[in-house]
Amino acid sequence: MRSKILLVLACLSLCFPAAGSAETAEKFLLVASTIGPVDAGIVPLLEDRFQEETGIVVRHVGAGTGEALKMAESGTFDLVLVHAKSLEEAFVNKGFGTRRIPLMYNDFVIVGPSADPAGIKGMKSATDALKAISAAGATFVSRGDKSGTHVAEQELWNKSGIKPAAPWYQVYEKGKDGNGPTLKYTDTIAAYTFMDRATYLSLKDSIKLTVLVEKDEALLNYMSVIPVNQQKFPSVNEKDAAAFVEWLTDPDKGQRIIAEFGRGKYGQPLFYPNSVQWQAKRVKK
Repeated sequence: MRSKILLVLACLSLCFPAAGSAETAEKFLLVASTIGPVDAGIVPLLEDRFQEETGIVVRHVGAGTGEALKMAESGTFDLVLVHAKSLEEAFVNKGFGTRRIPLMYNDFVIVGPSADPAGIKGMKSATDALKAISAAGATFVSRGDKSGTHVAEQELWNKSGIKPAAPWYQVYEKGKDGNGPTLKYTDTIAAYTFMDRATYLSLKDSIKLTVLVEKDEALLNYMSVIPVNQQKFPSVNEKDAAAFVEWLTDPDKGQRIIAEFGRGKYGQPLFYPNSVQWQAKRVKK
């Protein structure tokens, strides 16, 4: 499987030389990444900057967190970038990954039509907002695909004590395609959904939905990188994966790029750095 992916990526590099030159397998990293930061553009940017500095080519395959971790269980990938703590811990506990490494975070928001039939606008509690949506029977769209976004949404429903069900609760049939398509679909039917802020900001000029509930601590969205365990899968490129992790978590390298990403275009960063090294540097200041 790994050799097939490498072959496809090598062909793409030949067709699009700017994406990278031919490299040895030892200088090639494969990342299984959650879709949101891929669609936002931060993952490709980090890959390109790391390659410029080190010569190590990094390429990703985007999928929901559950699917990304499942793909990595085959030993095909060297790293995963995901955002669902419970699934991440299970992946590590089963020996597929070595450890969870904090990378960055952003937050989720609850968006909906400006008419707001459930009357949730401005609520400080995300769980109270979900209760109001349920009580009103207002249409709510879920990705329903065991992605990090879906897991976080389900955890919030559990905290609210509500078991969402049809007809008002809809699982988008193409939820596996990511947050962007889910948000666009929700917009077409003027419904509510649970969405990461980066996706909303990237699409807000093309949709009518608006942010109605935000800035509840329960809506924070933490993302981790996890090296795949070479002891379990000997083909894993542990050396270069470690170099990439070190670069990503360095306050003056990957973390700095994360801190600035999106600020010029949206007036605020789309993600916030969260490595141990970044936090330590902030404390020293």
